[in-house]
Amino acid sequence: MTSAPIASAIEITPTAKISRETHGWRSKCLQRLIRMDLPVPRSFAVDCDSVRSISQGRPIPATELAEIFGGSGLVSVRPSAVSPEWGGPGTVLNVGINNALHERLTAQIGRANADGVYLSFVQSYATHIARLDPDLFTLDGPDALARALDIYRGETDEDFPQDPVKQLSEVLRSMARAWDGPTARLLRQAKGAPADAPLGLVVQEMALALGPGLCGSGTIQFIDPVTGTPRVTGRFRGQHHGQTVGSGAETLYLTQDDRGPALEDSAPEIFDELIRFGIASRERLREEMQIEFVLTGGAISVIDAVRTQRSARAGLRVAVSLARDGIIPVEEALMRVEPRALAELLHHQIDPRAPRDLIARGIDASPGAATGRIVFSASAAQAAQSRGEPCILVRRETVPEDIRGMHAAVGVLTERGGTTSHAAVIARGIGLPCIVGATAIVIDARNRTLRAGPRTLSEGDEITIDGSTGEILAGAAVLLPPALDDAFTQLMDWAEDAGGLGVRANADTPEDALTARRFRAQGIGLCRTEHMFFDAERLPAMREMIFADTPEDRRLALERILPMQRADFTRLFEIMAGHPVTIRLFDPPLHEFLPSDRDGLRELAASLDLPLSDVTRRVEALTEFNPMLGMRGVRLGITVPEIYDMQARAIFEAAVEAGHKGDPVVPEIMIPLVSAMKEVELVRTRVDSVAAAVRNERRTDFTYHLGVMVETPRAALRAGDIAEHSAFLSFGTNDLTQMTYGLSRDDAGRFMGTYVNQGVFAEDPFHLLDEDGVGELVLTGVERARLHNPDITISVCGEHGGNPESIAFCDRVGIDYVSCSPFRVPVARLASAQSAIHRRRGR
Repeated sequence: MTSAPIASAIEITPTAKISRETHGWRSKCLQRLIRMDLPVPRSFAVDCDSVRSISQGRPIPATELAEIFGGSGLVSVRPSAVSPEWGGPGTVLNVGINNALHERLTAQIGRANADGVYLSFVQSYATHIARLDPDLFTLDGPDALARALDIYRGETDEDFPQDPVKQLSEVLRSMARAWDGPTARLLRQAKGAPADAPLGLVVQEMALALGPGLCGSGTIQFIDPVTGTPRVTGRFRGQHHGQTVGSGAETLYLTQDDRGPALEDSAPEIFDELIRFGIASRERLREEMQIEFVLTGGAISVIDAVRTQRSARAGLRVAVSLARDGIIPVEEALMRVEPRALAELLHHQIDPRAPRDLIARGIDASPGAATGRIVFSASAAQAAQSRGEPCILVRRETVPEDIRGMHAAVGVLTERGGTTSHAAVIARGIGLPCIVGATAIVIDARNRTLRAGPRTLSEGDEITIDGSTGEILAGAAVLLPPALDDAFTQLMDWAEDAGGLGVRANADTPEDALTARRFRAQGIGLCRTEHMFFDAERLPAMREMIFADTPEDRRLALERILPMQRADFTRLFEIMAGHPVTIRLFDPPLHEFLPSDRDGLRELAASLDLPLSDVTRRVEALTEFNPMLGMRGVRLGITVPEIYDMQARAIFEAAVEAGHKGDPVVPEIMIPLVSAMKEVELVRTRVDSVAAAVRNERRTDFTYHLGVMVETPRAALRAGDIAEHSAFLSFGTNDLTQMTYGLSRDDAGRFMGTYVNQGVFAEDPFHLLDEDGVGELVLTGVERARLHNPDITISVCGEHGGNPESIAFCDRVGIDYVSCSPFRVPVARLASAQSAIHRRRGR
């Protein structure tokens, strides 16, 4: 039987065998600083296995610990987890202080300073190691140290430990066990660490920041943490040693500004040396670092260096700058930027340095921040826009008729809904900050008020919404402008060069298409034509068509819409010249175009010159128990074929007109909600007939592709049959998820948070593609489609097309391109590039 291993510590030297995985990030960072010949105090690394042994009662041998003490006789103990984001037990300073050392320090730095150093360790040791009541040791005055030692003796029945080795041993044991405590486990799991994540420890000789000459402690960083631009910031606290503040204490900022004196002026040689350390750290550590330092009589000691905390925009600029300077490869720069962070750069953001008056939270549905006056209707939003007043449209939940109000507003807030609800999808498409599912607010539409906890806001009151965090703030917050600067452009150029999946945009309007081109989308992967019918000029004709009794009457009503749709498509083709445009035929149920309230029905009856009773009966007849599973999509196209006939004609005529002005246009027509091959055959026959008619009338030829939107489980399972009659398949993962789970994407937000919190689902499946269920259907569909039609193009055009993890899945299963909201195109492009880099690296 072998004996248990003994815990140990090794000195951190340039050649010591230290790695991040075995000793933690801080130990490895200190070794790199030592290799750079920076003045790092003597340091020792306790590896993760040893820390685990210490927590189980196997201490480091006393002889080994005794070797650690030297110099001033004081050491500090700091955590060294594998990742700095995982945190760890608090640093313990001044380990090794005892009566004898206290006397030597008194002669060296004065009694008051020596008392302060001793007292701070007694307080820390009593609270964190001996587990005594911290209130007992909250003492001040000239006799505070003596009283603290007396209290310790009275509470423990023994003198404060004088053996430095015992002190250090107990500190190491306490920190090791604290890391294994349930609270620490939960905290690091919340930061993304595994529950059993290892911990290393660093023991370092302390440099005294008290005494004669220029003494103190400080930090320096070399970029603006918000913008990422080069800027020296930080402060130096003279005569500050941990919690001990000596006589003559002062605070100096690193550089001169309005706040007061600067170290740059009072100690230029030291300042220049710190700048040199920063440059060296950037080049050798390949990162922008914040350096922690101590001055002892004007001599610098570098205590630690950590990655400078930064905003998303600063992180992007730093990565690009490091690559431009040849410090890191371009591929590494691409991998360092979190794709989701790009969403923040495309919109205004709340300045993280500014105060926030938080009143409620909701689901962050569309990124960006906006300030405006509350309005409760689309008409009020349009009126505010006409007056030049920014407004936030507040609704219980939006409906298609609210689209005009959403376009007029600077932000949208809804009480109900989830990440794929109507408000969320439309807001992301037009780049509008949006919060949905804000169940903490109560909207009183009649009195035009919004209640959030004890506060009641009225229409016209100003609020700020942060669609990146889901926070609702009272009043106007300080906003930062979008960061579409040269660094952003450079990163996107590199992402494009890196390859990966194609990225198209979901675009329903010319404005969407222009945004898509600005972000260099490779085409339009989904144009939802039904949004065009809600325009005020078209809605009457659409309603007239719905109330028509014969196919001929329906055709006459649709002929009024035809030139408008043709103009829409012509403009899209012109904007996207040289790029593919996929147009989805009409999809929603007809009842969405009809009013549901009494006033609306009365107004409709008057416009159609029909009795109110007839209008009411027709609306009731169109009402379905579950309209999303009813007469919509291809089912509507087969039963009311005049709609698809009109749309096909508008598409072909637009292609001819746009082709006369530039490159030939090859439109891609997509049939929604298909479940059977016969549906495709029926629609194809009519579309081919319309194409032939347009060719004869225009005396010109053109090409088009017909494809299918795979939104039902059956379509995925029968993808082989369907592929034989299709040029392309596009998985509409929003509806596919809805139908696979039996979840309403509009209502799931009410309970999804509870489901995720209790582990029913790892993540909201409308936010992150469910690889085990929905993903299995996608994989099955891809394999069966390619088996029957190897040349078929396959894409994903649901909201998952803009989700980085879902894009990685799409890349693995052989999807050709993804299509997402225009403002998510940069996110998708970077995620696609990262997936390609991972693939090349064999990961």
